[in-house]
Amino acid sequence: MSTVTASPEYSALLRKIPPKVIRNEKENDAYTEVLYDLDRRSKTLSQAEKELAELLTLLIEDFEERQYKLPRAKPLEVLRFLMDQHGLKQKDLVDVFGTPSIVSEVLSGKREFNKDHIRRLSERFQVSPELFF
Repeated sequence: MSTVTASPEYSALLRKIPPKVIRNEKENDAYTEVLYDLDRRSKTLSQAEKELAELLTLLIEDFEERQYKLPRAKPLEVLRFLMDQHGLKQKDLVDVFGTPSIVSEVLSGKREFNKDHIRRLSERFQVSPELFF
């Protein structure tokens, strides 16, 4: 088994700014401030400072992913949101669903999306098909 060693400069940075899993907003704000400072000096960072910035980025992303996780929306809610954002009416989706009656049935919740609908919606709105499952 090999041993991982850190450069003296990196070790000194870790003593100054000891990394740990972020558990609250105060810790997140503190690490974010350090990361902003490093980012402002990005062209003059040493290798050790670049490593610290990468580590802080991972810690901040982990915290924010856990803290601000968005609830999963239902496929019909996603479609309604996308229609609203794009200023679309029911008639504008006939090309996706085939007929006005199918559009009506889907939007009223009487009919679920099929694979072709999902593929066309994904292409139309340039989003992942996963949103419609």
